[in-house]
Amino acid sequence: MTERSDSRNDSAADLAGAEIPRGTDEQSDVAGSDDETQSGGDGRGTAERDLAEQRDKYLRLAAEYDNFRKRAMRERNEAGQRGQADLVKQLVDALDDLARFAHVDPATVDAATVVQGADMVEKKLLKALTAAGLTIVNPLDEPFDPSLHEAVATEPALSREDDHMIARVFQPGYKFGTQLLRPARVVVKQWNG
Repeated sequence: MTERSDSRNDSAADLAGAEIPRGTDEQSDVAGSDDETQSGGDGRGTAERDLAEQRDKYLRLAAEYDNFRKRAMRERNEAGQRGQADLVKQLVDALDDLARFAHVDPATVDAATVVQGADMVEKKLLKALTAAGLTIVNPLDEPFDPSLHEAVATEPALSREDDHMIARVFQPGYKFGTQLLRPARVVVKQWNG
């Protein structure tokens, strides 16, 4: 054991005292580490360029999305305004008739003509609104539906079959497409058996 440890010490002493010539592996390792730090700088520069490119892409995408959102909102508002303008356009004729009817001389027009004129204007308005999608909810003698009707009073039913049927309509309701604008105000029959 002592021979081996002595031989190890001798070879270590020889190496320690020996001069390392240029171009050996150890020197190239040191030079390689300097090259790596320099190329590491290039790697850092590449990473910074990549980060700057990604940041630029992100900012462009965020700006594009913001422009899209604003454009969609503007188009939605314009579409709503066009829809309202189309509805008003349909009502203008009825409004003209109402204006002519409202400015007649009461001394020269009898009551029957006034009633007939009001009826004609109402029909014209309803025709225009129905064409636009309005539906009248007038549920006389139909079963009570709380999603479409508002019960303002009750009255006794004469038979069990009339229970929860609508006896009278105080005020009709209106639907526009599938949306309920106003429920019909009704009197509902109740069977007290």
